[in-house]
Amino acid sequence: MKLATLKDSTRDGRLVVVSRDLTRCSEVGHIARTLQAALDDWEHVAPRLALIAEGVETGAQPTIRFHEHDATSPLPRAYQWADGSAYVNHVELVRKARGAEVPASFWTDPLIYQGGSDAFLAPRDPILAADEAYGIDMEGEVAVITGDVAMGSSPEAARGAIRLLMLVNDVSLRGLIPGELAKGFGFFQSKPASAFSPVAVTPDELGDAWDGGKLHLPLLVSLNGKPFGKANAGIDMTFDFGQLIAHAAKTRNLAAGTIIGSGTVSNKLDGGPGKPMEESGSGYSCIAEIRMIEAIEIGSPKTPFMKFGDQVRIEMKDKAGHSIFGAIEQTVEKYRGAGPQ
Repeated sequence: MKLATLKDSTRDGRLVVVSRDLTRCSEVGHIARTLQAALDDWEHVAPRLALIAEGVETGAQPTIRFHEHDATSPLPRAYQWADGSAYVNHVELVRKARGAEVPASFWTDPLIYQGGSDAFLAPRDPILAADEAYGIDMEGEVAVITGDVAMGSSPEAARGAIRLLMLVNDVSLRGLIPGELAKGFGFFQSKPASAFSPVAVTPDELGDAWDGGKLHLPLLVSLNGKPFGKANAGIDMTFDFGQLIAHAAKTRNLAAGTIIGSGTVSNKLDGGPGKPMEESGSGYSCIAEIRMIEAIEIGSPKTPFMKFGDQVRIEMKDKAGHSIFGAIEQTVEKYRGAGPQ
């Protein structure tokens, strides 16, 4: 089953069931007005939505044309957005570039930060920044939406709470990160609003690409129309989603509608750092990673962060080449301010 939220006059949009080929959708307001409402009563609502989804595929259900640009993020806002760093290869490169070792605990204890969830960007919304000096970067990731998760849940129980999967562009302002982390209190200004894919899908839609905790498909990232990365999300993922969710729930309950991110998808190559796609590598899911490798190999980074006018596209396709979640496609624009108040 594929679900999306269409823009309307409300903050939370209206829920629709989307066809597998992402061309048609069916209104389901009589079942659940919003995705959050569906998640709050998933056991009763999901079977009814699944029947609608079946009718969409057979033609028995009335549909309207689905356009990705009409969609918000599946959850336009959420009770919680917590982003992990499951690909320790990525963390290792960050630290190596500045001459630091990865603590042994990083391989057994996941990193997670609490992101801002009061308002997400739609998948076609621009990335707004006041200054290019902020170091504007994309971060291509996979994310899951959970049902209720009890405090102290095991990774096995946490995997059973995964309701939906989607993609995310976890925008980072690299120029602001060092100053914030130096304060010892984590990210805030350096992590502006994230954007999620137009469509969220139930795990059964992914077939054998989903093993219950990892999604084994390449994440396709392009920058200004040129391929930038195709790292496989199921490779080099040190912690699966069950482990990330259980970590987040160690000392608190997680409410239905919690979003947990994988962190930047990152692959090694022959035991070492990844290579650009033009060098037969799988490329990168963020600019910072290639800059780290450049710093290690040639002494300083040469690839610039994004500038105003740059465009990033993030997508994932099934084994037959069909888009699963639709595409996040965003252009970097200068923020001109809120104007007179």
